[in-house]
Amino acid sequence: MWARVRALLGKLGRLQKLFLTLLVVYVPVLLAWPGSDPELFLRLVVYVVGFVVACRLMRRHIRTAIWRLRNRLLVVFLFVAVVPVVLIMLLVGIGAWILTGQIATYLVITELDRRTSALLMPARLHVRGLSPVYRQRFPGLQLLSTNGGAWRDPPDAPITAPPKGWQETAGLMSRGGALHVWAHAAREGKETTLVVPMSADALSELVPGLAEVTILLEEETPAASAAPRGRGAAVSISGRRYRTSQAARASKDYLPPQANRFDREVTYLCPVSVAFWETPGRVETRVLIIRTRYFAVLGTLFGQTVEFSPGFTMAALASFAFTVVAILFLLVEAVSLVIGARLTRSVTGAVHSLYEGTQRVRLGDFSHRIEVRGNDQLAELGHSFNRMTENLERLVDVAKEKERLQGEIEIAREVQNQLYPRSLPVSKTLRLTGCCRPARMVSGDYYDYQHLEEERLALAIGDVAGKGISAALLMATVQSSMRAQLRGWRELEAGGAAPEKLTPAGLVSRLNQQLYAYTSAEKFSTFYFALYDDRTGGMTYTNAGHLPPMLVHDGAVSRLDVTGMIVGAFPFAHYEESTVQLTPGDLLVCFTDGVTEPENEYGEMFGEERLMDLLLRHQRGEGEELIEAVVEAVRHWTGSPELQDDMTMLVARRI
Repeated sequence: MWARVRALLGKLGRLQKLFLTLLVVYVPVLLAWPGSDPELFLRLVVYVVGFVVACRLMRRHIRTAIWRLRNRLLVVFLFVAVVPVVLIMLLVGIGAWILTGQIATYLVITELDRRTSALLMPARLHVRGLSPVYRQRFPGLQLLSTNGGAWRDPPDAPITAPPKGWQETAGLMSRGGALHVWAHAAREGKETTLVVPMSADALSELVPGLAEVTILLEEETPAASAAPRGRGAAVSISGRRYRTSQAARASKDYLPPQANRFDREVTYLCPVSVAFWETPGRVETRVLIIRTRYFAVLGTLFGQTVEFSPGFTMAALASFAFTVVAILFLLVEAVSLVIGARLTRSVTGAVHSLYEGTQRVRLGDFSHRIEVRGNDQLAELGHSFNRMTENLERLVDVAKEKERLQGEIEIAREVQNQLYPRSLPVSKTLRLTGCCRPARMVSGDYYDYQHLEEERLALAIGDVAGKGISAALLMATVQSSMRAQLRGWRELEAGGAAPEKLTPAGLVSRLNQQLYAYTSAEKFSTFYFALYDDRTGGMTYTNAGHLPPMLVHDGAVSRLDVTGMIVGAFPFAHYEESTVQLTPGDLLVCFTDGVTEPENEYGEMFGEERLMDLLLRHQRGEGEELIEAVVEAVRHWTGSPELQDDMTMLVARRI
């Protein structure tokens, strides 16, 4: 229980925790000091903080609810299409209600004013009698005139003189709880009063066929409020309660009949001024209740119009036009709703399919394809997604293949590293240092040195055409062929059966024949091979198309000879050999084109001249220091940490 409470509190924010704290503090204060200043202050703070918390929670829930594009489009469609239509229809309904009520009120009040004006004229003339037209127009009309005597019309009319104090007036009048229309005029000692009973039936027949008109005449008093409800229902208006008495109600229902199912009832209220007979000068506002229908008002307005055919008048034409437009409006809105719903469904369906597809791709399922329907931009988006997953699937296969090849290249690199010499040969007068920096994982450059006998060393360097795996394989072929020849010669010499003396030219010639016989025509290599005699310091070499090694002697740099063409290209190639004498302090540097041919950003090669300057500056340093200086100078020249070509150097120093 407490664990759940703590977990729930842990999910609440600071503002929510503050609201709960204020609520916990407010409840005891409310119980202890209700209505006090602290209680009112805490209530205000709780209301404000609670309102802010409610707004934030509502905002959070709204964001959660409209997270899906489908819900967002539905909300947009609701506010763009449905809400305006509903508001328009509501405004049309309210406008029709107001207009119908105002027109009905205007017609009733206008007719009532017309009748009142018709009564005021004979009252001002102080007539002694009325014409039959007045009696026909105003049933129950009574006249009392004191013009040279007391004249009544009809003679037996029970009308009496109004209380003293009434001046000239006309309109509605309440007498004994009954409603009348009256006119009263007084001038030069003459007074004339005309009174017409105005029952609910008479009010409803002011404009025949228009509406049922009822007046709220009696103001309800506390005593009347406790009276039986048979006197009529009470209505509160502006803080005052009025009641329609049973006598003030019509004897029948004057509400116009319903023309069609859309012809609804309209109830409207209209204020009127009512004079009270018993109290001279007292005029108060009462309310007329007008109950009518839309088509009854239209029929009254357009009743006196042109009749195009029997039963088809201007009012019928206006009603028909309004009905047609309304039906068209509803049809257009219905079609719009259907089209909007279908468009929304198509958009949300496509987006949902894309979302599911991205989730499958995120989990690594690149074989998933979404279903595409139609021939629009959404369909093209679906096709693009499917093409993307196809490409991703292919890229994954390529990446796997690349990873496999990378592993194989790494193995090849490890194998190639095993081909390079692991230890320096034993020599009394020559110190060797070698290094190979591949531009890729594996290199086509080659260097090697071996101890043949006590007094002689063999050293070699080569550069295979091309880069990568193919060059590395050819380099391994060159290395294995050379070592096989050296091993075979040592075995024959140890057994005393060596046919001839080992020479650089003979070894390179046999190597050329083997490479030409067992490799393709486009595979060849430059090759430099030398034999050093530890007793005399002489070095006999054959340079098969390789860059001439540089010899640093007495502060000067010279280049050795090239004694033959590349190996592996031509079977008829002839190789010669040369001999150079090394004295103590001499430095022999063999290198590949990865040292001299890298270019800078302007296309200028590093060149042999800069290499010579480096050799002169570092001629007294160790072999490793010399090699690192050359590599750093080349990288600085190219401006890139990556090598443009395989860089291999073999340094021999006479001690």
